[in-house]
Amino acid sequence: MQIRIAGLVPESFVDGDGIRFAIFFQGCQKNCAGCHNPQTHDLNGGRLVDTDEIISAIKKNPLLDGITLTGGEPFLQVEAAEELALNAKNFGLSVWCYTGFTFEEIKNSPLLENVDVLIDGEFILDQRDLNLQFRGSKNQRVIDVKKSFEQKKIVLWSEIGG
Repeated sequence: MQIRIAGLVPESFVDGDGIRFAIFFQGCQKNCAGCHNPQTHDLNGGRLVDTDEIISAIKKNPLLDGITLTGGEPFLQVEAAEELALNAKNFGLSVWCYTGFTFEEIKNSPLLENVDVLIDGEFILDQRDLNLQFRGSKNQRVIDVKKSFEQKKIVLWSEIGG
C-alpha cells in the first residue's frame, strides 16, 4: 500500500517512550499556528513510499521498543496507518500516535485497536509549555488507549506504570 510521508526516523528517542521508529505522515489540514512540523501540512508534499518498505525496516531493527505515527496527520491516511500499527503489534512493538483530532472525535476508528498511546488535540500556541512530556501544549493529552476503552473514560498514560 502506498503512503505519503514527510520522512522517517529509524531510531527516535523523543517521539514516545523508548527507542521508536517514527513515521512522519505527509498532510495535515489543521495548520496550527506554531506547529513543530509545518513542512508536513501540504497534502501533496513529501514522497510516496510503499508500506512494505517501512514494515521491513521496522522488522530488521531488534533495538526498537515501538513505532510512532506522527506528522502531519496519520488519520488522513488511516488505512496505511492501520497496516503499520498492526504489523508493529505483530512484532511485539508498542504503537504511539500523534493526532490533531481529539480522542472523542476518532474513538470509533479501527486504527485505535492497535494504538497503545494517543497524543491528541491540536497544538495551541497560547498553551505551549516546553516542560510537558511528549506534547507541546497543555490542551493535548497523552492517553492510554486500552485503559480508556476498558474504563470507558479517558485514562492518561504516565511514565511510571504506563
